[in-house]
Amino acid sequence: MNYIKAFIQSESSGGIMLLLAAILGVITANSPLAEQYFSLMHVYWGPMDILEWVNDGLMALFFLYVGLAIKSEMISGELNTNSKRVLPLLAAFAGVVTPALVYFLIAGSVPEYTHGWGIPTATDIAFAIGVIMMLGKRVSQAMKAFLSALAVIDDLIAIIVIAIFYGAGVDFPYLIGAAIVTGALWYTNKQGYVRPVLYGVLGAVLWYFVLKSGVHATIAGVVLAMTIPATGKLDGETVYPMQKWADKLKHWVNFLIIPLFSFLNAGVSFADVSVDHLFHPVVLGVSLGLILGKQFGIFSAVFVLVKSKIIKMPTNTTWPEVYGTAIVCGIGFTMSLFVATLAFPPGVNQEMSKIGIFIGSIISGLLGAIVLILAYKIRTFKHK
Repeated sequence: MNYIKAFIQSESSGGIMLLLAAILGVITANSPLAEQYFSLMHVYWGPMDILEWVNDGLMALFFLYVGLAIKSEMISGELNTNSKRVLPLLAAFAGVVTPALVYFLIAGSVPEYTHGWGIPTATDIAFAIGVIMMLGKRVSQAMKAFLSALAVIDDLIAIIVIAIFYGAGVDFPYLIGAAIVTGALWYTNKQGYVRPVLYGVLGAVLWYFVLKSGVHATIAGVVLAMTIPATGKLDGETVYPMQKWADKLKHWVNFLIIPLFSFLNAGVSFADVSVDHLFHPVVLGVSLGLILGKQFGIFSAVFVLVKSKIIKMPTNTTWPEVYGTAIVCGIGFTMSLFVATLAFPPGVNQEMSKIGIFIGSIISGLLGAIVLILAYKIRTFKHK
């Protein structure tokens, strides 16, 4: 029982569960159960099928959790001052632009592929931090903090990209309704109200309006997160609603929502996949965007900022360690899969994008871990 408890509480548990669920999804999609697996996704529960409930409904809770993490970092974490925000902000921005450019150079000239540019731009928080945490003391605390801050900002940028570029067309009456509910949430926060029921009810109404507005429904989770109070008074005692919400959501996200999303969305049938498909423009664009675009953008941004003395080198950190961390940021699994489902309808292009995500994320994770281990050995050798 102690081992199970330790695993549940570990930083890498979310990444491990995500990986296991993805592997199970791939195995099931290529097994005798494949037909039932793909049919299950399109069984309707009320107005939406199971896949839509997961991608539009449960993932809104995931984005609520991510939004709470972003807000927490901005209030009291690695993003709570402008000086702390500069390095991860610019590095994250560069780490979004360069993968998109790599994708455009490879696949962007074909109109039917162009919409996939956003797929390699996102870093998977759970996986990337999971890899870093599994390396333990081989990675400095400064780099762990840098990666955490960068991943949070990266997710924020990904949310903005989804809202602007991957909506289904705006229905203004519903969008106005969403704005009114957002105003009600903001007013509730300013009045010092801390009980969760009203926020939950208003959040559900907001989700419905955003879903119907054409803006992706998961954005409602982020908006709700920004209105949850950090502190407040309840019956004369100080309470911390934002932290309580995050604690309540953590295990649901790590052990149900993300694994279920991964299981249903990672399943790619390789029955008709050949070696030639590895050179498909979408596969190459996504995989090389993650492998090359991410590391080049992030490392170059840090290098230029440090060498130009705009910011200082993170404490007790070496350039090989910065480079290894930049490579790890090429793990794009959850967010990349999510954007892939928005960028392409079910079919060949979506399947190719998923293959590209697998290749890019696996290579980035393994290569990044190897570089970080070598960086640690070089650092310890120099100090002997």
